[in-house]
Amino acid sequence: MRLNVYLQKAGAGSRREAERLVADGRVTVNGVKATPTTPVEEGDTVLIDNRPVAPDTKPLPRLFLLHKPVDVLVTHRDHKGRKTIFDLPALNPPQWTNRHPRVMNVGRLDVNSEGLLVLSSDGPLAQAMMSPDNALARLYRVRVRGQLTRDNIDAIAAGITIDDVEYRGAEFVEEYGQEGRANRWYRCVLTEGKNREIRKLFDHFGCVVNRLVRLQYGPFTLGDMEPGDIREVPPAQVKALIDELARKGAKL
Repeated sequence: MRLNVYLQKAGAGSRREAERLVADGRVTVNGVKATPTTPVEEGDTVLIDNRPVAPDTKPLPRLFLLHKPVDVLVTHRDHKGRKTIFDLPALNPPQWTNRHPRVMNVGRLDVNSEGLLVLSSDGPLAQAMMSPDNALARLYRVRVRGQLTRDNIDAIAAGITIDDVEYRGAEFVEEYGQEGRANRWYRCVLTEGKNREIRKLFDHFGCVVNRLVRLQYGPFTLGDMEPGDIREVPPAQVKALIDELARKGAKL
C-alpha cells in the first residue's frame, strides 16, 4: 500500500497532508525515516512523531451541522472576495481552528439557498455521504412562482432528462394551504443532488424558485438552528451513520 494512502486511512488527514508529514520527516516505517515512495505492508510499524498509527487506530470522524444563510458561498475562498461559510463567526479562525479539526462541506448549497449544510473532518466519509450509491435523502422546502401539474410531479418521480442531464426520480409534494397569489410551497426529497437540481426541475416546468431551504440531510435535521449557527453531531450518531454506510458497501 502507498504510504500516503495508509496514513489517510489511519486518520492523518488528506493524502496531501500525509505527504507533508512525510516531507517534514515526521513519519517512520519499521524504525526508518519514510520517504514518499516507502511502501507499507501488513505487519509494518508506522509512527508519526513516534506514535503508532494504523487504520484500526483512526479516531472517529467528526461531523458538524451548519445553518447556511443566504448570500454566502460554500467554498474555502472566493477569488471575487465574496463572503463564504468560513467567514461566518462560527467558522472564523482562530476561534474555530483552535478547537476543531479542518472540515470540508458535504455537498453544496448555492449562494441563493439556505439551510442545513453538513461539514466533515473526514474525506472518505464526506464522499460516502454524497455518493448516489448510498442514497441519503435530502429534504428541502421550496417556494416557487407557478405550479406543477400532477403529470409534472409524476414525471419528476419517474426520473427525467433535461439538457442531456439525467435526473434520478425525486419526490415533490405541494403544501396545500400554504399557497399565495403567485407563490406555492413544495416539499422536495432528493437522493442524488446534482448541481442546482431542484431549480432546474422546476424551471423545466415553467416555475421559478424564489426560496429554497434544506431541512434534512440523511439522518440529520436543521431543527431550530438559526442562520449562522453550528452544532457538532454527537459521536454515537456519527458511529450509527458510519455503520449504516458500511452496510451499504461504503469503504470508510
